[in-house]
Amino acid sequence: MAALAAPTRAEALSLFRSLLRTAKQFSDYNIREYTRRRAADAFRENRALPDAPAAAAAFAEGKKQLEVAKRQAVVYSLYAPKSKSVMELKVQ
Repeated sequence: MAALAAPTRAEALSLFRSLLRTAKQFSDYNIREYTRRRAADAFRENRALPDAPAAAAAFAEGKKQLEVAKRQAVVYSLYAPKSKSVMELKVQ
């Protein structure tokens, strides 16, 4: 079995931006913020992985999570909440 190559910095940043873009697609504030926060936490946690196979495994897991988030965004868009969250209401 061939060793997996570590993703480049550009590939990792591209995955991170894709996760953040996908998070913006959720209409529910709580889910949107959870997805954004979870992506940032995962990247922060995996920032200094010691070797290429571990980095490649984390990158592959990130790509799987991106696909899950994209599917969930579609499902959640079908059942969008009727009213906004208290966090989204503008203060006058």
